Amino acid sequence: MRFTDKVALVIGGNSGIGRSIAAGLAREGAVVFLTGRDPHTLEEVEAEIGQRATAIRADIAAPESLGPVVSAIRERHGRLDVLMVNAGAGGFAPVRTVSTELWDSIHSVNLRGAFFATQRALPLMGRGGSIVITGSIGAALAIPGNVAYAASKAGLRAVARILAVELVGEGIRVNMVSPGPTETPMINRNPGMSPEAVSVLRQQMISNIPMRRLGEAEEVARAALFLASDEASFITGVDLYVDGGCVEL
Repeated sequence: MRFTDKVALVIGGNSGIGRSIAAGLAREGAVVFLTGRDPHTLEEVEAEIGQRATAIRADIAAPESLGPVVSAIRERHGRLDVLMVNAGAGGFAPVRTVSTELWDSIHSVNLRGAFFATQRALPLMGRGGSIVITGSIGAALAIPGNVAYAASKAGLRAVARILAVELVGEGIRVNMVSPGPTETPMINRNPGMSPEAVSVLRQQMISNIPMRRLGEAEEVARAALFLASDEASFITGVDLYVDGGCVEL
């Protein structure tokens, strides 16, 4: 029960890793607010978690849509103890075919959206607060076809480090958890890729993972919960890889 009496917000908490994080926070005693774009999955997660969860529709690519979420937390609790910035978008394309539309759609979520979502939540956070941002090993690996996504996550890594430095004096820790290829709905959402191409991509990913399997959302969530908890009270500014050995070996 590491999060008893804590108030948490999971941005992108309605699917995949974020859904596992939201459920884990609630299991360990937190009151959880979660956001996402799909009203149906938001309803599912809220029902699954029960009375500890409040799901509010918001789009991280439109920072102003997070206003009602921040207002609800302020009105009900007056503070935010844990912020999980998890919403993400992906898409593969060779460098010669990357369009401005693809680039902007990815960066508006992964980099611009993540930064301004964090900025909007900060006024509710104080000493003892913890921010965990979901990155990716794509920021560290030169994977063909991954330039737009990798650039967004590499930029996000820089954002996390600067946030950690600027906020450490206020007693707020900022860390990043970077998954390797993970079994989530996002892996099947690649604009312009057929189901057959996604299947080939999945097998290529598995062949490059030393553990020879995809990660599970729950495995990444456990790492994120550790970084958010008081067990990690002397840790800030780190990027924790949860990737089956892809970067480490």
